[in-house]
Amino acid sequence: MKKAKVLLLALVLALGGMVLVGAGCKNGGDDKKQTTVKLGYFPNITHSQALVGTSNGKFQESLGSDVKLDVKTFNAGPTEIEALFAGEIDLGYIGPSPAVNGYIKSNGESLRIISGATSGAAVLVLQKDLAEQFKKDGAKALEGKKIASPQQGNTQDISLRHYIKENNLKNVEIVPIANADQLTMFSQKQLDGSWAPEPWGARLVKEAEGAISIDERILWPNKKFCVANVIVSTKFLEEHPDLVKRFLQAHVDLTEWINENPIEAQKIVNSEIEKLTTKKLAEDVLASAWERMDVTVNPLKDTVTTFSGWAFDAGFLGDKKPDLSNLYDLNILNEITGQKY
Repeated sequence: MKKAKVLLLALVLALGGMVLVGAGCKNGGDDKKQTTVKLGYFPNITHSQALVGTSNGKFQESLGSDVKLDVKTFNAGPTEIEALFAGEIDLGYIGPSPAVNGYIKSNGESLRIISGATSGAAVLVLQKDLAEQFKKDGAKALEGKKIASPQQGNTQDISLRHYIKENNLKNVEIVPIANADQLTMFSQKQLDGSWAPEPWGARLVKEAEGAISIDERILWPNKKFCVANVIVSTKFLEEHPDLVKRFLQAHVDLTEWINENPIEAQKIVNSEIEKLTTKKLAEDVLASAWERMDVTVNPLKDTVTTFSGWAFDAGFLGDKKPDLSNLYDLNILNEITGQKY
């Protein structure tokens, strides 16, 4: 009996070992770890490629079935930059000012701009009576007035401060305040004007009876200036250039498709905005804002350099003018497009 028990125990141990070995082979064999690409963007029309590409599956298609696309949305550039620093996103659509600020904050190490996304889409909206005065007197009509921007140091805020400086205005109060709050204050006549990104400019016109006095494009050479670009974590670019290329190929294709199909693109963008914010734009507001926006992969580097100079002059970039020589890595974009940006 004792001998039988010993044999039975040996058999159980042997079978257990076989099961364990078999299980180990299964877990360590054919299973392939899936790579994740983390993308950040805003629920805003200036990030149209992101909205369309996540909606119609173009990014996922281009990245391939072996890659998981994980998306996060943001409402402010600094928050998105912090997410990139923390490794929460690998790629992002973002304005030039936060991109430059992030680059400087990380001593030029953490990010690169790899493509343009959008040009234009910013306007000076004034109360109607002031807009009439502006037609007659130009910039000096703004003396003693209260003009809003979306956030201190953001892209439109820098443009407003530069405009005030260029026109030697001495007594203009700049009010950095969130776009939604601007709409309320403008409606209540608590603001004289706003240097607003789209579609908020169009909303101030329709919902608060404002009037557009400056389409910012007229202030720039060729009526082009960067308002959104694509950034990538330097670490991700170094480790996964193939995935960055696949992503940028989708970005280029989406840009072309949006320009060829603006009406359909607007519908998709509006549907995505509604999904992400619970409220879509009025169709006429969206159409009006879209007319003042150019969807482009051109990074418009010179305009970003100009923005950076203005930001430095306004005291937002420290005591020493920043070196932006490594801000861009456009090799993959140039390869895909056959251009030399």
